[in-house]
Amino acid sequence: MSSTSSSRFDLGDHVQDQDLSEEYLTSSSRDYSAGSSPLTTPALSDNEFEFDVPSEDALLEQSSTTQAPADGSEKYIMVIGGLGYIGSHTTLELLREGHNVIVVDNLSNSYKTVLKNVRMLAAHHCKVNNVPMPRLRFFRIDYRSKAMHVLLERYSKPVMTVDATSGRQVVSYQSQIAGVIHFAAYKSVVESIQQPLRYYRNNVCGLVNLLQELERFNIRNFIFSSSATVYGSKANAGLPLKEEDLVHHQVKTQNEAGETTIVEPTIEGLSCPYARTKYFGEAILADVAEADADWRIVALRYFNPVGCDPSGVLGESPRGEPTNLFPVLTQVLKGDRPELSVFGSDWPTRDGTAIRDFIHVLDVARGHIAALNWNTKKGNGFSTFNLGSGTGTTVLEAVRSLEQAAGREIPLALVDRRPGDVGSCVASTDRAAKELGWTTRESITKCAADLWNYVSKVSLRS
Repeated sequence: MSSTSSSRFDLGDHVQDQDLSEEYLTSSSRDYSAGSSPLTTPALSDNEFEFDVPSEDALLEQSSTTQAPADGSEKYIMVIGGLGYIGSHTTLELLREGHNVIVVDNLSNSYKTVLKNVRMLAAHHCKVNNVPMPRLRFFRIDYRSKAMHVLLERYSKPVMTVDATSGRQVVSYQSQIAGVIHFAAYKSVVESIQQPLRYYRNNVCGLVNLLQELERFNIRNFIFSSSATVYGSKANAGLPLKEEDLVHHQVKTQNEAGETTIVEPTIEGLSCPYARTKYFGEAILADVAEADADWRIVALRYFNPVGCDPSGVLGESPRGEPTNLFPVLTQVLKGDRPELSVFGSDWPTRDGTAIRDFIHVLDVARGHIAALNWNTKKGNGFSTFNLGSGTGTTVLEAVRSLEQAAGREIPLALVDRRPGDVGSCVASTDRAAKELGWTTRESITKCAADLWNYVSKVSLRS
């Protein structure tokens, strides 16, 4: 990366679109390892900095909103993997709620145009509601790279504290990052079976490295993107899955009759490496919180996010081959696939196809904000919450909902079950409703309508 005359390293400036990348850091002779002194780690050069995301010129001219000033005291929520499907919708909802956001994404499964669309939708919301536009910062880096240390240091201030045990003065940090939401995991069941080491390296080893960096900068408010796959074969019992169906340390629970039950950690039938990476991630987080009471960690186990923002501007568009049901359905509707493969028509369900708990992606995004707010005010230790609708929908029923939204028939092919699939997976949402005050707002019909709106607009633009 070459320096330009317009590039300046100043938090207050609206700098040009450039990357803070591992390429420069690893080619440098400087050491950013864990052993570096926090006071002597070099500052970023002119070639390594964040930028404020520009909105479209026309929108800026029409908007009466202004970004909040950057004086070094404002707080941010960091969203790692913030340009992916769920990450981008969560980033948008955070901005709509007035949070300043730092997005970290290496664009391995997303596009930079998503950033512009998020900024545009957030600016429109702020204009309509006559509120200031929060700050949005973007860094194109791999969260596992050494650049992450530099980035976290950028938003932290070293302070001297007294060690309670030795009485000696030590260097600590005060960070502007008030919380971190972590989405940057690989997520394909089939791919994880084919490439397990790749999944363990990113999803497990990457998480451990990230937690070490956050701890170093005293950032201990953490929201983890988990999955209903951690319940394994318990899903096949045909009952709504409760958070206490999977615990990592012994817990006491009370039933409706007031009787106390001790629940022990158990694992049943984790069906693929992806599920195991999520289980290991949760177990690591539970152990971290058990060892250090300052950590406030929430793992959100979500089921099947679908749909998109009703504007039709923001949706699901992965770089690789989509494997989730609704993106594949849209490919069939657009003619990119000849038919939809329905994996298994002999499940013990009402129509023979698998049952899933589909939830609108905006409901998932709002669930992250509810967890973040709860964690800040009431959270302690490690907590888990399901994010689902609590309603089971078969694959064929989901297909019919999208057919109705699109006004056309979707050709189907009934094929064998896939390795790692389960027949039924539905959430119990009582805990999230009671403790987070969170419930879903959108129906499967709304999910289908919003998705088709997005697909239609993408087709018109192309």
